[in-house]
Amino acid sequence: MERRNGGAGDVAGAPVPEGEALDFVRFCHRRKHVGWPELYDEMCAVAGRALYRGYDAEQLAEIGIGLGLFQMPALAGLVARVVAEDTDQRRRLAESARTNVVLAARRRVGAGEPEETETEVGAPAPAAGRNAPEPSERSTPDLGSIRLAVQAGA
Repeated sequence: MERRNGGAGDVAGAPVPEGEALDFVRFCHRRKHVGWPELYDEMCAVAGRALYRGYDAEQLAEIGIGLGLFQMPALAGLVARVVAEDTDQRRRLAESARTNVVLAARRRVGAGEPEETETEVGAPAPAAGRNAPEPSERSTPDLGSIRLAVQAGA
């Protein structure tokens, strides 16, 4: 007996061409930072307006994005993968920002120590060479503290 009511059997075992499919999901996720099922609504809107490279629903189906009921499990898996990658990237950026803030604070504390001793005007501070960062560390100007808004749970 042949199943013709949506082809659920075809999707379950078939490998999904993930390159462009993941790019489409990333495109939609960048437009609207939400998870499943809200992102599904955004993907349908993008497909309906052909906003991703001019692809409509049929062309998206050719690259592995099925918006039908029986393709939802595979699509939800792609969404989960993209959201996990985005969350991991945001976490790494937040950790990097925290590290940079701590290093900048340590530099300021280290730079503040020589000011406690008296020196002649124009003479270098005695500990300046010891606490000065190497030129490779100072690729960007020190802008002081920077506050970043990071989504809770990221």
